[in-house]
Amino acid sequence: MTVTTSFDDVVAEAVELRRAIHRDPELGTDNPRTQTRVLDALAPLGLEVRTGRAVTSVVADLVGGRPGPTVLLRADTDALPMTEESGEPFASATPGRAHACGHDAHVAMLVGAAHVLAERRDELAGTVRFMFQPGEEGFGGAAVMIEEGVLDGVSAAYALHVSPNVPTGFVAGRAGPIMASTDDFEIVVRGSGAHASTPHFGNDPLPVACEIVGALQTFVTRRVDAFDPAVITVGRISGGTTTNVIAERTELAGTIRTVSETTRSKVRAGVEHLVREIASAHGCVAEIELRAGYPVTRNHAEPVSLVRDVVREVLGPGRYIELPTPIMGAEDFSYVLQQVPGAMHFLGACPADIADSLSAPSCHSNLMRIDESAIADGIRLHVATATAALDAPA
Repeated sequence: MTVTTSFDDVVAEAVELRRAIHRDPELGTDNPRTQTRVLDALAPLGLEVRTGRAVTSVVADLVGGRPGPTVLLRADTDALPMTEESGEPFASATPGRAHACGHDAHVAMLVGAAHVLAERRDELAGTVRFMFQPGEEGFGGAAVMIEEGVLDGVSAAYALHVSPNVPTGFVAGRAGPIMASTDDFEIVVRGSGAHASTPHFGNDPLPVACEIVGALQTFVTRRVDAFDPAVITVGRISGGTTTNVIAERTELAGTIRTVSETTRSKVRAGVEHLVREIASAHGCVAEIELRAGYPVTRNHAEPVSLVRDVVREVLGPGRYIELPTPIMGAEDFSYVLQQVPGAMHFLGACPADIADSLSAPSCHSNLMRIDESAIADGIRLHVATATAALDAPA
């Protein structure tokens, strides 16, 4: 990507960058080829650039012509361990890896915004810090970058996440909790093996595990406040080796999502109690391991108000969708928002050939696609958000 003066040129090169990253997805905290593409795209801009020590991150500072605060804009860079079946001509060239969450577009939009803002640097009252972060998909890359100083001197932080389930030309958000916390669990139910024809000679753990799955759903609907919700999903259950053998053990794994620490603690304790007691009631033994994941992503009120005004200015009146409830997905931008005021918003990117955004394949779907015209919206919003945040009263 070269320095350009035309916004249309910036958008065209951002789309090209997005497609290059999309074809070549990388996982976890090690995204070296994506890092190189980002560095190459930023090289002509004269930014103060540094890379991560523990992860393949990029941090680039654009110092404005006048003194002022430092505002951070963030994009994540990693893909998902899944096979893409979107049919896009630039689909992933690597089976088992896919940009099915839009991080490729996030990188492209932020690089585009850096090009636009670099041409306006003399007008900026402060510094814009561009945070390109690997390892969002469960690896906590944001926490690593915080340890390496990405938030040093930062007064506010903003992020956009594309969504095929929001119409293009709209932005969705809310103050307060916008995304959930996540905790993963693994359960082993132990009984005793036997021949399938004589289950009474053993103690079959598989129906006990099935009972646990049903009980977890009942627990949520009867023990958790509907207005402070939780979602428990068992994503994997595995037991046995063949049709005529009762296995000695059955394994389950899943995730817990909540939007408050009170409910999070209550659900964690309740799940442990329920699993062990159901197993015990059937003469089995259950072991459970709970792994704490990302905290609740909480938007701050004033940054949300700033973005709402920016959306009205950039996209027009009525283009800000006020979410009535949080989204139960999780985000490691939550670590950033624990440290500094800021906000994450969802940028509409429903594919043009899908009439109803709610029916579009969602993020993390093997069929997920986005409307690339949303990249221009994202660049404009990043630019306007950074400018407004720098100009905001201290």
